[in-house]
Amino acid sequence: MQWQRFAEQMAELARDLLEKPSLQETLDAISTAAVELVEGCDAAGILAVRKGEALTLSSCGEMVEASDRVQGRLGEGPCYDLARGVNGERTYRIADMTRPQPAWPAYAEEARKLGIGSMAGILLYTDKEDFGALNFYARRPGTFTKDMETAGWVLASHAAVALASARTIDQLEHAMETRHAIGEAMGILRERHRMSEDEAFNVLRRLSQHHNIKLRDVAQRFRTERK
Repeated sequence: MQWQRFAEQMAELARDLLEKPSLQETLDAISTAAVELVEGCDAAGILAVRKGEALTLSSCGEMVEASDRVQGRLGEGPCYDLARGVNGERTYRIADMTRPQPAWPAYAEEARKLGIGSMAGILLYTDKEDFGALNFYARRPGTFTKDMETAGWVLASHAAVALASARTIDQLEHAMETRHAIGEAMGILRERHRMSEDEAFNVLRRLSQHHNIKLRDVAQRFRTERK
């Protein structure tokens, strides 16, 4: 780990995050920075759990949202537990997800299918509140070392300060409502067409791209039609 270069990058990131005009752009920048700054990280995302529901607040990399949906459906997984504050933990690191994981046996099996080799996560929090779990994914087992965990802590600390600055109640509720609308629309598609979660999500994404409208608006149409 080249710590001097990392320190320079973190200083630049801190300034960049504070200039983001919205909460969502701040969340997205944090996930992108995790992939760019943490060695070996292939994907990263921020997961929150509200009233037992897993919500992907941002993601960078294909496996993130698939992993979050699996953990939400199963009600288990390292990201899911960290975001819920199980046992007061604020970090986790799994060297080899290809091996059995007694704490999350069902999720571990699904993670292998997604091509996840190793994982790590750090809680985003301030003294006043928790924002969610920043999770790192790698295809290769053994990717995340102690140095990586230290780098992740530094990144997460900067990220939490930026989120505290960017966040308002209205912004948070809007982000949550968006995720809820998408989840409800996926449920409608699954019920009507007997689709899997991934298939339903891909249908919504294709419609969004084809009609050049936001994913939230596509989801809202499904909800409105059902009513």
